Amino acid sequence: MNEKEQKILETLKTKSLTKQNLFALMQTIFERFREILDERVKLFNNQLINIDKRLLLEVKDRGMFEIQLKIAGDILIFQMHTNVFQFDRSHNVWQTSYLKNSELASYIGMINIFNFLADSFAYNRMEDLGYLIARVFVNKDKHFFVEGKRQLGMVYNNFGERLVDDNAIREIIDTAILYSLEFDLLVPKYDDMKIISVTQIQQNLENAKLKTGKRLGFQFNTDDTNS
Repeated sequence: MNEKEQKILETLKTKSLTKQNLFALMQTIFERFREILDERVKLFNNQLINIDKRLLLEVKDRGMFEIQLKIAGDILIFQMHTNVFQFDRSHNVWQTSYLKNSELASYIGMINIFNFLADSFAYNRMEDLGYLIARVFVNKDKHFFVEGKRQLGMVYNNFGERLVDDNAIREIIDTAILYSLEFDLLVPKYDDMKIISVTQIQQNLENAKLKTGKRLGFQFNTDDTNS
């Protein structure tokens, strides 16, 4: 084999194989998210059933790569991305000794967690906004960290120290639930609603010019502790 052929073969045996194995691993991890979400729903519902049935949590399977969790007036969507990524070279995670010693460990699978209003789905308000509140990154060795809003974010320089086991998944889920419950819907600005057409009012006031969401001007991972 010539030099290029050898390089192609070596790349397939290292980087490409790592990506294939990581995708399979992510499927297994996401299935644990699905099972632990069912577990959390049962736990909380056993405590809520005699208080008010409107408070009951509900989990829905939305296919192989997506799970929906309804909590009161909120919905969390857990979505596994089907691709494998590598961090941009400007990302601070490259400063960790873990990645400096193993470039293959820099390839990661990703699970996104989005927060929507439950009414957006119930009333088919297609223009309503949802928010990315966390991204869970996992590599070939099952090491992980979470990038996200306030308490959902973990310090990236711990990457390489903790495995994404059942306890970690429960912590991620519970923190996401708590964040969504504390992330309140704000009254929209008057100027965003003051003009409306006859067509809009006849079709559905809730589907009019204003897009409903918990925040407008949302900025991921940069806003202050009052967000």
